[in-house]
Formats: sequence, C-alpha cells, structure tokens
Amino acid sequence: MTKIKLCGLSRPCDIETANALHPDYIGFLFAEKSRRYVSPETAAALKRLLDPSIEAVGVFVNAPVEFVAGLLQSNIIDVAQLHGSENQDYVRSLRALTDKPIFQAFRVETKEDVLRAQRSKADNILLDSGSGGTGTPFDWSLLQGVYRPYFLAGGLFPENVVEAIDMLHPYGVDVSSGIETDGKKDKAKMAAFVHAVRNRTGKE
Repeated sequence: MTKIKLCGLSRPCDIETANALHPDYIGFLFAEKSRRYVSPETAAALKRLLDPSIEAVGVFVNAPVEFVAGLLQSNIIDVAQLHGSENQDYVRSLRALTDKPIFQAFRVETKEDVLRAQRSKADNILLDSGSGGTGTPFDWSLLQGVYRPYFLAGGLFPENVVEAIDMLHPYGVDVSSGIETDGKKDKAKMAAFVHAVRNRTGKE
C-alpha cells in the first residue's frame, strides 16, 4: 500500500479529520515563513489529539539541529523532515542526537537533483517541486529509474494522485495545498485524496 502523508495540519479539526481517515503520517510545519506554520506549543497540543498510530512529521527549513532533536526527543514529533538546504553533515549531526527517523526533501528540476537525492543519508527521501507547498508538479519523467523508495510531493491532488501512483509507484505520496480550500485544509478534499490512494493501491 502506498504510504500517505497529509502535511501542513494546523487546527484541531484537521487532526480530527486525519484521525478519521488514518493516513500513515501527518505533517507539522515549523518554518516560520510558511502560512501553515505552527509553534512547538501548538504542535504539542495537536499531537495530544492525534491517534498514536499515526506518525507526526515535523517539517523544518534550516533549523538548528538542537531544536529539531529537542522536538523529536520530547515526542512532539516522531519524524524530522528536512526541507531546506541541509547537507549530509547536518543529517549526521542530527542522527548523533536522536535515533528517530529523518526524511530529507529535494527540489527536483534536473536529473542531477534526483541523483543527489538518492545519495542522501536520510532514512527516506521526498521529491518535490519548488520550495514545497506550491501545488505545482514537476517533470515526473525525471524520476524514471530511481532505485530507492521515495515520497512524491508537489502538485498532487485527489484528481491526479492515481495517475502519479500508476506512473511512478512511489513509496508514499505527500500532499498539502492539494487538500486545501482558501488556504485551509478541506475535510472533503482530504477524504477524497486518501480514498483515491487507498482504492487504487488496494487493487494491486
């Protein structure tokens, strides 16, 4: 089954919907410039509402290693996702402070970006367009021949996620703006996305 990550959740009603749909992961954004930003205090409160079988991913952009490790060690998040220009030294430094999983996101514009992603020392990689949350897909043909599992992100919607799965067979799919209306998570779109993935991959 293709893993599902619903990213950018920020309200108790978002968590309530996630608990009902039961994706594999939800995401909290700790990048202050993002309109989906949540503070550590808000994330902690939301995490207490989250079904414990759903993993909470913290998304960071060039945050201090100690800050990321602190959120992991305090169980506010279960996974760290690096979405900035963090290098492999950063990954090693974070791993020295925690044994929790580390995801690393890569902006894909060329084949070299894909090759660089495959060399990542992170536990999982996420292949995205732009800086994340743009709602725009990249050239999926660049991913032909990728040899390690990855999450596909960028420009996914309930209407095109099945096409993406059929074409690329990613380990997981990650969505944020594709399940929003007027900048807020939309319960119906969240449900449509999850059901589209589950209905498709359940047939394989």
